[in-house]
Amino acid sequence: MSEVYAVRRTRLRERCNASGSTAALVSRPANVRYLSGAAPEKAVLLLGRTEDVLVCAEPPDDRIPHNRPDEALRLHVMTGIGGDPAVEAAALAVAQGVDALAVEEHHLTVTRHRAIRDAAPPLRLTGVAGAVEQLRVVKDEEEISCLRIGAEIADQALGELLESILVGRTERHLALELERRLVDHGADGPAFPTSVATGPHAGRPGHRPTDRRVEEGDFLSVCLGATYRGYRCEIGRTFVIGTAPADWQIELYDLVFSAQRAGRESLAPGAACRDVDRAARQVLDSAGYAEALPVLTGHGVGLEIDEDPQLTPAAMGKLDACVPVTVEPGVHLPGRGGVRIDDTLVVRPEADGGPELLTITTKELLAL
Repeated sequence: MSEVYAVRRTRLRERCNASGSTAALVSRPANVRYLSGAAPEKAVLLLGRTEDVLVCAEPPDDRIPHNRPDEALRLHVMTGIGGDPAVEAAALAVAQGVDALAVEEHHLTVTRHRAIRDAAPPLRLTGVAGAVEQLRVVKDEEEISCLRIGAEIADQALGELLESILVGRTERHLALELERRLVDHGADGPAFPTSVATGPHAGRPGHRPTDRRVEEGDFLSVCLGATYRGYRCEIGRTFVIGTAPADWQIELYDLVFSAQRAGRESLAPGAACRDVDRAARQVLDSAGYAEALPVLTGHGVGLEIDEDPQLTPAAMGKLDACVPVTVEPGVHLPGRGGVRIDDTLVVRPEADGGPELLTITTKELLAL
């Protein structure tokens, strides 16, 4: 992996040099990890003129091999307590003879930006914009492998929950059980707070579990994800509690399933992001649910659960191969509940079989 990190840093350095900066300071945690491997909390990365340095407030925990930073980096551990690694890195840049330093202005607070400027007045601070985030959009096969394993863990945790008795248990209890199962099966932890929604809550995006208990006849929607070696995936499914779903539940579920399938089938290298959103959205819109739709159909995933690209009506840009995204349309009807179906897929060309589905739990409407 050391060569992979070196190539990533070289690509960023080339972008910075092209804009007139001889060095770069990376402070956003996911970006630091992308360029250096695992890093302690609050660590920053200096892409210097003479060497690259990982600046840490405390030494890395190297007991787990995949949690160690890239060995090609020089490790600089601060000696004082309460100092800012970003400020320390700026001072190191001055010592290397750097005159222009590109910083992640979209991540730094005004106070932190001012502290860097005050600590290293010879430096001319420029912006690196979202250069690292742009590099992170297309994943290599090692990254996709981590997402694939995370998806397998999430599928396994969800499948085990469905085999248990659900009636009478609270949303909160079920969410906690799912998160425990994720860790039991090898995840670093949940990719985001697990959402379990029942009855009138079902299908609501980002629902926070409550003490409402599962009842017969409920829709039950679940959205969870696993983090594996830093990479985060997402899966969402909707079920019915009881022996048989009502007619309106079948109708709504089939509609959302059709929309989700349309979105999945439109994933291809070169496809416009807004067209993927439109493919799923128009199925629901034409059925009269325009006012009940979420603001997006999907988004990228990786070291963060919500990355570029964004699959929205106003999205710009096109999809590339090897970009993992979610497709997650849904409908929530206030007071009644709703349906959400959510998969993580990797964009692949038709010659390679089309989009690769990572989350494989059945999308059949099960009565639990």
